Amino acid sequence: MKVILRKNFDQLGKIGEIVDVKDGYALNFLLPRQIAYLAQEGNIRALEEEKKQLIKKEAKELELSQKLSTELEKVSVTIPVKVGEEDKIFGSVTTQMIADSLKEKGFEIDKRKIEISEPIKSLGIYSINVKLHHEVTAVVKTWVVRE
Repeated sequence: MKVILRKNFDQLGKIGEIVDVKDGYALNFLLPRQIAYLAQEGNIRALEEEKKQLIKKEAKELELSQKLSTELEKVSVTIPVKVGEEDKIFGSVTTQMIADSLKEKGFEIDKRKIEISEPIKSLGIYSINVKLHHEVTAVVKTWVVRE
């Protein structure tokens, strides 16, 4: 069965591609989840309109992400933690702690967008990446201090 993809789908292809899949896969998975249309003339025209709207939406999201990135670059976050001997942290600083600190500053950032390269287990100043968009990444200065 030939279908037209409505969304980028890793296993099959990108938006607008016409792919040939098994009937059961199309009828039971792709069509109910609105990942694809049946390959018909009317659906091709409908997909072109969806593409235009998606491009506008993507451009708007990119612009908002860039604005948020410039605002986040100016912000530094302080995270107080309990420490033991030799300034070792009990546990480590998590993305949830950073997200909560950013929320206190007025930024609603999902913890899954915060990227910590290696676990933070000691006091100091760290640069944490926040992936706002697939093209935009902000760096937030994070201070880990004694409670």
